[in-house]
Amino acid sequence: MQVTFELPGWVAEYEQDYIATTSLEAQMRFVIEASKRNVKKKTGGPFAAGVFEIESGRLIALGVNLVPTGKMSILHAEIVALSLAQRIRGHYDLGQENLPALSLVTSCQPCAMCFGAIPWSGVRQLVCGASDVDARHIGFDEGPHHPSWAGELEARGIEVVTEVQRDDAVAVLSDYFLSGGHIYNSREG
Repeated sequence: MQVTFELPGWVAEYEQDYIATTSLEAQMRFVIEASKRNVKKKTGGPFAAGVFEIESGRLIALGVNLVPTGKMSILHAEIVALSLAQRIRGHYDLGQENLPALSLVTSCQPCAMCFGAIPWSGVRQLVCGASDVDARHIGFDEGPHHPSWAGELEARGIEVVTEVQRDDAVAVLSDYFLSGGHIYNSREG
């Protein structure tokens, strides 16, 4: 048996609009717009993530949340983006010494599952928009977080930057909730 997922068709077209920049704010705006499109086009939940080269700002992979459409709980935007970057790079370790260092830019602080994937992925930087509290506020179950989650990543050589374009990222979550977007958790009701 083979497990696969497919990005919505609009993602490839949208990626072409990206102009490489090292500005974390610009990268986050690009990611937040992808989360907004994912909701508007009804292709998944209100989250997106991108893997970027830190020094050049080049986009390696863009992922959007595919949980409801892909019918798999692991298809969070961060997992999708990291998986695509690993396929593109041809290796599970995105931190290989002979390749440029990478950043994971995500529209929302990673949940417990995605947090666990970050150190093993090899990225050297994590950039978050909305917070765990913001996602929980509209009803998403983000799982348990270590009280010093950022410190845990930094102890492993991963720089953490939070609240980049937070208001814009929160607006996508709020719009999703107010429009009746499905808040999918493992135990509903």
